[in-house]
Amino acid sequence: MRSRVAFRMVLHDRASTAGSLLGVVAIVFLVGQQLSVFFGLLNYMSVLVDHSAADVWITSAELRNADATNFISGRYVDRVLGFPEIAWAEPVLFANGLFRTPTGSFESVRLVGCRRPRLIAGPWEFVKGEPAALLDLESITIDSLDVVKLGQPELSSVTEIGGRRVRVAGITKGARGFQGTLVFAAIDKVREIAATPPGRYSAVLVGLKPGADRDAVLARLRSALPQCSVFSKGELSRLTRLYYITNTGIGGSFGFSTAIAVLIGVVIISLTMYASVLGRYKDFAVLRALGGRRRDIVIVVLSQALMIAGAGVFFGLVLLAVLLDATRGSEVPSYMPAMVPPTLALAAVVVSILGSMVALVQALKAEPASVFH
Repeated sequence: MRSRVAFRMVLHDRASTAGSLLGVVAIVFLVGQQLSVFFGLLNYMSVLVDHSAADVWITSAELRNADATNFISGRYVDRVLGFPEIAWAEPVLFANGLFRTPTGSFESVRLVGCRRPRLIAGPWEFVKGEPAALLDLESITIDSLDVVKLGQPELSSVTEIGGRRVRVAGITKGARGFQGTLVFAAIDKVREIAATPPGRYSAVLVGLKPGADRDAVLARLRSALPQCSVFSKGELSRLTRLYYITNTGIGGSFGFSTAIAVLIGVVIISLTMYASVLGRYKDFAVLRALGGRRRDIVIVVLSQALMIAGAGVFFGLVLLAVLLDATRGSEVPSYMPAMVPPTLALAAVVVSILGSMVALVQALKAEPASVFH
């Protein structure tokens, strides 16, 4: 009965309902959009670490993020392979270079050198070409998101990076780093382009044998290699993301914009619900005169808030899904973990209830005697 009364009030007071509905939609859509961009950027920050097949990363000492590695000795590869729990160890080499576009201009790229034939740190998904293309010394890959930026080079086209001849042998998908364009190549080619000293690498990637105790292996490697940093893949990913969040202002920027979106939604809901209760003050007084208790008033107002919140969450998530579908595969970083939509929906409901508290306080002031005034 009380829910039916609340439903009729929602349908009857269309202006207030529309305002409150807009507030909920704003919370879901704006906050969801901010979170999708934030999680998309998180993926960019640690893209190489997250997509590597390695269980352990060995890097230079005092590392703060995966993109700021110093050189380490190649001797660590053979030393690590002496551990019985280690299945394989592969070096990787990072460098920067200038990519010559077909028009003659230059674009800065981040080179990722992988040792053949395993190519363990190599690209993980292709639009054109295949991993075997990188077995050729001069072959490189570029990402589909960077094709326009790099002047739309054709597959098999020849160009230069750092004044060295290279050939575009593959176009990848989703291989974009936080610092910009990622180009994969054979480790020997990256060494040639960057003039890196022989026997020096940016990191050593390690794979464990099935059943190996990762924590025990990490402890042994840290003890055996005190001059290096040793991380599990998850540890290095979190370290890199935390570094960029705390040192680039991204965390504060997205936190502030998300808080503003929530605040706007709360204000809209509070004002519209308050206006609705003021307009129906006599109705609540009549309800009290007919024997309604304060608890009934609470249930009616909260039911209204829940109905509006449910509809607002639905429309907000639909709009958010449309946006995510439209930006999928584009240059706009967007990613939505499966846990976010239900969490966002629950938060919107809680915010709607909080926003209705102002209206509830006013509704509870309705006195039965005011009907006879």
